[in-house]
Amino acid sequence: MSQDHQGLFDMPPGQKQVRAGMALVGLLLAVLVASFIVPDFPLGPINAFIPMIGATTALVDLIIATLLYVQATVFRSRALGALATGYVFTGLILIPHALTFPGAFAPNGLLGAGVSSTAWLYLFWRTGLPLAIMLYVYFDRLDSSAPPGRERPAWQIALAVCAAVALVAAATALATVGHDLLPELYVSTADSNYPNMIRANLAVIALAVVAMVVLFRHRKSVLDIWLLVVMSAWLVQTLLLLSLPGRFTAGWYFTVVVVLLSHLFMMLALIAESSRLYARLALSTAERNREREARLMSLDAMAAAISHEVGQPLSAVITNATGGLNWLSRERPDPEMAIKALHATVDAGKRATDVIKSIRAMFARKLGTVTEFDLNELVRETVLLLDRELASEKVSVRLALDEALSPIAADRVQIQQVLINLLTNAIESLRSTGRRARRIEVRSAPLDDHNILLDVSDSGIGISPEAMAQIFQAFFTTKPTGTGLGLSLCRTIVEEHGGSLWATPGEEHGATFHLRLPRGGLDAP
Repeated sequence: MSQDHQGLFDMPPGQKQVRAGMALVGLLLAVLVASFIVPDFPLGPINAFIPMIGATTALVDLIIATLLYVQATVFRSRALGALATGYVFTGLILIPHALTFPGAFAPNGLLGAGVSSTAWLYLFWRTGLPLAIMLYVYFDRLDSSAPPGRERPAWQIALAVCAAVALVAAATALATVGHDLLPELYVSTADSNYPNMIRANLAVIALAVVAMVVLFRHRKSVLDIWLLVVMSAWLVQTLLLLSLPGRFTAGWYFTVVVVLLSHLFMMLALIAESSRLYARLALSTAERNREREARLMSLDAMAAAISHEVGQPLSAVITNATGGLNWLSRERPDPEMAIKALHATVDAGKRATDVIKSIRAMFARKLGTVTEFDLNELVRETVLLLDRELASEKVSVRLALDEALSPIAADRVQIQQVLINLLTNAIESLRSTGRRARRIEVRSAPLDDHNILLDVSDSGIGISPEAMAQIFQAFFTTKPTGTGLGLSLCRTIVEEHGGSLWATPGEEHGATFHLRLPRGGLDAP
């Protein structure tokens, strides 16, 4: 399954979100059933009701659009941009709807409204979101199979908002100035033309059902779950309107409130999920910073140990080698003394090698707790940990993960450190790509009956053939401020798990790191 990382809005829904969404949908269905059982009765017009509900719903929709536009800007997502534009349309069209509503600001409404103008604006309002959801699903599939666009998100958003405003203006003009061109939906301010109202609402129901089916088949995120709840509320409202003879009844007032509540739930859910996930991200970032500081302290200790322990045998190597040269370069060379000096040089070199091995053993990471876990889930969690770095560098991550992949048995913390190192290196290599799209792709698949393969590819500057042969050597680095230990330690961790780590050049740009791990961890054959 391929998917583009989009922060909160690409996170798979948890059980709590699914249960909450199902509970709200169940409540809406119960309301629908109750509305056909309980007899409706007139309440009369309440002039302040529609402006109050319209203003609240418009504000909620514009807040939702803002949240979606922020994510669309950071991750250059056309899908989220289309959905946000739909919410701008639904928020703004409620303004002329309230202005033209009979009795709200004038007995027959403002803007030269006819008797059916408000009803047509309401129908336009209810078609806006289903169409936006269809575009959202369509563009999300395109974004999953194509590299991100190079256009400036700010300009795209400005054009999208202008398009939404233009559509609102056109719909308002058609419903007011051109109201004679549209079928009659109301014969008076309170009584509807029931046959025309039935036909119009059936068209809206068909559109809403299509949008819900498309969204249900696409569902893969928290956002999709709450969009289904909102569309369920819209469908319930439309079905309720079919049973009403006109306006200003208890059922009519109730249907308007139902849709407002669904939009409020949507806004609160987005804010709550954003706050929860970004709080987790902040805690994870702080923990990662502490781990980095601990590793730097370990590197300082390693450097001090190397300087102290290796310095003496290396000095002996230099001294003995110099002595051997002196014995051979004299007027009367003394081969026996030169041989002794060279033997001493070899012995000092062996001592230096032993010291390095002992230091490596002292600082080598031992395998911690080996547990069974889902490698795909670890990849998603690691990408979320690096969300801030990815967003700041405007890097898009595509996950092509085999969902049928069996769990592996390994040290989860160490494998995650390997993934963090590989993804961080990929992000750093993308800084010099210029105008080329910045993209990382992570793929997982079974390699054979006993191993799985995880590939991390980037569209960065790549690795030269000379450096490719040395990148896993300790203290070799292509970075001005690098230590040259990251990839070396990664390979050590992977090999201690019975796997292997290697790199190859990318197909067009960048490089690909291949991580092979046994399915059964250390006990695999």
